[in-house]
Amino acid sequence: MNLQSLTLAQARDLLDNRRLTSRQLTDYYLQRLEKYDSYVRSSLLIDYDGAYQAADLADQRLANGEGGGVLGIPYIVKDNILTKGLKTTAGSKMLENYIAPYDATVISRLKQAGAVLLAKANLDEFALGSSTENSAFGPTHNPYNLSMVPGGSSGGSAAALAADFCTFALGSDTGGSVRHPASLCGVVGYRPSYGAISRHGLVAMSSSLDAIGVLARSAVDVTTIMEVIAGPDKYDATASLVLEAPARVNQMINWSQIKIGWPVEYFSSGLDSEIAENLTNIKNLLWDKGATVIPVNLPFTSYGVAAYAIINMAEVSSNLARFDGLRYGHWAGGSNLLETYLNNRKDGFGAEVKRRLMLGTYFLSAGEGESYYKQAQTVKTIISQEFKKVFTQVDYLLTPATPTAAFPLGAKVNNPLSLYLEDSLLTPASLAHLPAVAIPIGWTLAGLPIGSQLIGKRGDDYNMLTVAQAIEDIINIPSQLLPWG
Repeated sequence: MNLQSLTLAQARDLLDNRRLTSRQLTDYYLQRLEKYDSYVRSSLLIDYDGAYQAADLADQRLANGEGGGVLGIPYIVKDNILTKGLKTTAGSKMLENYIAPYDATVISRLKQAGAVLLAKANLDEFALGSSTENSAFGPTHNPYNLSMVPGGSSGGSAAALAADFCTFALGSDTGGSVRHPASLCGVVGYRPSYGAISRHGLVAMSSSLDAIGVLARSAVDVTTIMEVIAGPDKYDATASLVLEAPARVNQMINWSQIKIGWPVEYFSSGLDSEIAENLTNIKNLLWDKGATVIPVNLPFTSYGVAAYAIINMAEVSSNLARFDGLRYGHWAGGSNLLETYLNNRKDGFGAEVKRRLMLGTYFLSAGEGESYYKQAQTVKTIISQEFKKVFTQVDYLLTPATPTAAFPLGAKVNNPLSLYLEDSLLTPASLAHLPAVAIPIGWTLAGLPIGSQLIGKRGDDYNMLTVAQAIEDIINIPSQLLPWG
């Protein structure tokens, strides 16, 4: 039986009809991880024993007549999401040996639903990056070209899915960290409306913007996973948003009733021509289907990266203050308390983390808070208002996801600003707390994936995913063989 590139829906059908066991599917992925992940380097830890135990339990439930959802479905999770009894490093030397004492809410809900956790995925340290090169444990490689980056910071999750090491994956998205690697790796990457998924058990980076997101092979699969993990949580006061009742994503779309906005500011001179051409083709296909596609303006989009950077760094400075090596984490020691504290953090944090800690502390310092942090919050509010205004004219926004396709490993590692700009098309939706999904739309001439972004109204996640799936069906892009297996 050919198990390559199974969607969750396809795996679900095989399991429910007893043509495949969860243990067989789990074994397939674990064998691929063992054989090929030395090329991709997507995972920091593989939980063989736990995966087989979970698969056997799922098979017992299937034999007893249960089915549906994520029962028996293997997945991989970004290593900044807590998994009880397993290391959760956040890609940092600071947490290299940290064993999580409890499961994040999303993990406990997936366990209850019978999903099978395979591995913990690599990431930019503390999710601070756009290339998965900032990990303390080495970079992850793009499965379609091992000399290229997979995007970040959830690059390990996206690369693992693209490399066919799992059926779906979880990541975190603050300014684009699920959507960016999804676009560069040719998979679907979804950031929910802020508050739709509990952040309990996510290593906090920027609390006002952090969201746990989903990577899958289709929007249908994302919806299935969301029905398990979404919803209020007593452990996270911000997880209070109740989404509209799930619509079945495979329902027929009446395109004549759909209005899609084409934000002019997202199509600047910095956009790669192959990406612009593919998006124009999608626009024409939607027109042919009867959709209304109209240009709209979001003038403050250009300030999104700057506002995001200031807010992010300020909140990173606050959230990462807890990592001092005294209560837990990396211990370097010293001759006195101050020296110990300094050594622990100097050795425990990488360069990008230190950069953001210093800048964030400056942005919050006396006399500078008004000049930077407060103004950034004002811009955030204006961007949110602009989106609200535009959504009185259209139902969804279609944009590029990234300005370019995947770029070579090492090409931007010494230029932090160029890496920050990688998320320039993604941060505005994050700042406005909107749902957004990256959708694969084609390939460059060099054989690298191209992605687009669909943005919806806050709380309208399921309808947005329905439209995303309909767009996927219209495009029906051909697959590309992995060069290594």
